[in-house]
Amino acid sequence: MTRADNERRLKELASGKLGALLVKYSWPALVAMTLNALYAVVDRLWIGHGCGEAAMAGLTLTFPIMMLFGAFGVFVGAGHAAVLSIKLGEGDRIACERIVGELLAFKFLFFFILPPLVYFNIDTVLNWCGGAKVSAEAFDCARTYLKIVLFSHIFSHLAFGLSALMRAEGAAISSMTCMIVGFGANMLLDPLLIFGFGMGVSGAAWATNIAMAASCLYAFSRYWTGRTAVRMRLGRIGFYRDIALKACGIGFAPFLQQLLGALINVSLQMAFAKWAADKVSATTQIASLGVFETAMILTLMPVLGAQQGIQPVIGYNWGARNYRRVKDALVLGFLVTSALCCVACFIQLVPPFPTWMARLFVSGDNPGLLAIAAHDLQISNCMLWCIGLNIVATTYFQSIGHPLSAIVLSTMRQGVIMLPTIWLLPHFMADKTLAIWLCMPVSDVLCCLATLPPFFLHVRFLARVRPRRAPLAGRPHV
Repeated sequence: MTRADNERRLKELASGKLGALLVKYSWPALVAMTLNALYAVVDRLWIGHGCGEAAMAGLTLTFPIMMLFGAFGVFVGAGHAAVLSIKLGEGDRIACERIVGELLAFKFLFFFILPPLVYFNIDTVLNWCGGAKVSAEAFDCARTYLKIVLFSHIFSHLAFGLSALMRAEGAAISSMTCMIVGFGANMLLDPLLIFGFGMGVSGAAWATNIAMAASCLYAFSRYWTGRTAVRMRLGRIGFYRDIALKACGIGFAPFLQQLLGALINVSLQMAFAKWAADKVSATTQIASLGVFETAMILTLMPVLGAQQGIQPVIGYNWGARNYRRVKDALVLGFLVTSALCCVACFIQLVPPFPTWMARLFVSGDNPGLLAIAAHDLQISNCMLWCIGLNIVATTYFQSIGHPLSAIVLSTMRQGVIMLPTIWLLPHFMADKTLAIWLCMPVSDVLCCLATLPPFFLHVRFLARVRPRRAPLAGRPHV
């Protein structure tokens, strides 16, 4: 891509039509994020139909650990991508190259710490996730899968981090293609290794490893060949105090959100294990939880894709001090996000869609699990329509470099409301498993109400400030 193309792309962020920009940057981000999420979805689809309930429960046990690893990836990727958008808006090319170099340094640092720590304590970690209360077969499946995929996470972290930077500079198609490469490999290899070579759960793990490596190679090829607005230079790889503090401050909000997501999943698995009558019931409930988690990935991907699409527009124009355009982008993002949340709620609430959704991951030979999973989807997501406000507000504060506000909003639903509700509500209801599922709609409503004041306060602020076309030094007090 030529320098003129890069300059045209940055100018488009500053003055292009917002609706067209949201579509242009959201659909590649949506495809990229969906394909990223579909690593787990495709694994569960094949395992659910070909390996049985125990294997599905085992894979669900590993999900919080995968989320923990992903949280550290978001900590670096999201924070550095947000800072990159702002620095591009300010025209600071040296800082942009340092951002790319620091992202790589952080990715390698995490790789040398996290996988070995989990690998040498794998049984203990799985027991913390509720593994002690499921069947021995489910536990063995979890251990097998986790041992194989742990050390391949260096590839996924690098690929997803560099993909986020591409999206931040406006190269949404390249970011999407990075995910397409990996997903295509995973889609082809999963049935081949699981069924063709009879490898079962281990085949799904190896298919994921190879796919992650393919995405990583594509991402590096884009940067090393200079087809990005910001070059990757070996001399820039390292840690920079000013960039690290800013990026980690911004990235801490989505990091904490995903970390809490992992903790929520662990808590749900432990709660079902605690209140279930026996190991068979616990295994069934955890398998149903796996269906719920995967259905949420599928239905909320458009919502998260819209956030990724609006983030570079908000970040660039905040850096360029064009606040009126920031306000217009924020309002548009809210309307689109709310509409998508309503659609996601409808799909999981109105029959026969919940049964169809559950059937994707549960074999027709197991009608009991199928009915339980469909019912659980309806209960847990009946108020999903109201979470759009919190999602877009968190994205906004993250994009403009207000990490404290983003952290508070991102932790509100899961950390402040849902986590204690999981453990408290079953003590007040006769049906313990129903009480655990009800914690989700309760947290959705309370979180939406808590987000209203800061959201509308900032909309009013942005409406009062005159737009400025030229970047100015300093930053306004908000």
